[in-house]
Amino acid sequence: MNDFKRFFSTLLQQRLTEEQLPFIQVLIGPRQVGKSTAIAQVAATWTGPKIIESADHLNPPNQEWVAFQWQRALEQHGICLLALDEIQKVENWAEIIKKLFDRDRHKNKLRIVLSGSASLKLQHGLSESLAGRYELIRCPHWGLDECQKLFGWDAIKFLKFGGYPSTALYVDDLSRWQGLMRDSIIEPVLSRDLQTAVTIQKPALLRQLFALAMHYPAQEISYQKLLGQLQDRGNTATISHYMHVLSGGFLLATLDKYVSQVMRQKASSPKIIPLAPALIHAFSSPDLLDSDPEWRGRVFEAAIGAHLVRVGEPLYYWRDGDHEIDFVIDTGRQLIGIEVKSGRRKRQQSAMAFKKKFANAQVIFLDWMSGTQFLEQQPTLENLLRHAS
Repeated sequence: MNDFKRFFSTLLQQRLTEEQLPFIQVLIGPRQVGKSTAIAQVAATWTGPKIIESADHLNPPNQEWVAFQWQRALEQHGICLLALDEIQKVENWAEIIKKLFDRDRHKNKLRIVLSGSASLKLQHGLSESLAGRYELIRCPHWGLDECQKLFGWDAIKFLKFGGYPSTALYVDDLSRWQGLMRDSIIEPVLSRDLQTAVTIQKPALLRQLFALAMHYPAQEISYQKLLGQLQDRGNTATISHYMHVLSGGFLLATLDKYVSQVMRQKASSPKIIPLAPALIHAFSSPDLLDSDPEWRGRVFEAAIGAHLVRVGEPLYYWRDGDHEIDFVIDTGRQLIGIEVKSGRRKRQQSAMAFKKKFANAQVIFLDWMSGTQFLEQQPTLENLLRHAS
């Protein structure tokens, strides 16, 4: 598995071999999807000196640790690759990186790679201190095409277990697989990554909320309804905040309803998009895909939604009375509705109503075949538009 190269490993290698590289390279994405592997792959082919270290310790290192690794790299002969994994674990990491980078960038002695799994804390440091000094390389969950190549999975198997390659060997032992997903993948995010990034007053509520959200893939649900099903009660403001926190841990995305007024978008009930099918079935039986067409349709729609999130354009859903469009992309120049014909009953008039309300809009229909083809492709707007009829 360590020999398998994901796209961001190749991209990182290409950038690091540029003669002049004025930017820090930042890998950002979920745990256990290949960030550290990509760094190791690049390091294996690096012909100069290299220092690869991780801040992912029970007692995270401090700024002095960063300065020490930096100085070690500067003292090497030739251009040194300096990679610091899980950098967001270091308190005020961005301040020391900024100070050292600004001091030494003119020397062209270092190729710097940072990586992290906590989006909220990492993004805050990047935007506050390192603006104009970095390039972001997004490292998403494993997609259908990669699971096909490495494991020989078809679309159904991907919709049951896809996203995390480290658990793929155990899919035939469901209780063990679910235990690995909950204990080794999800729990470290909830108990370590997120709680070091923001203050969590009710960690038990956060866990309950995530498990509950995984029972509503690709569904629009109000915070009030979620609140009513939780044992550890909070309020809707807390639920809204915790959903935002979960999205910062690369566990889910919440989509707002598409309307013309931004203020109304924020007030709408969110549509929940788990960012990998494996997250859904860590809490429910994947065999439901075989026996329940409604559930299979929801999970398929959620997988399409997660793929659309990776396109990187603003993503919404749309509803007006009985009319609904599963996903809406608004690039500012194009307005694209995406209807997933997943076997669930749909109202054919929805596309017409959407285009009537938004005259410049187009609607793309994805059935099982075209949707699966889209999941097999790189998540780009160009690939999506190839499925327009």
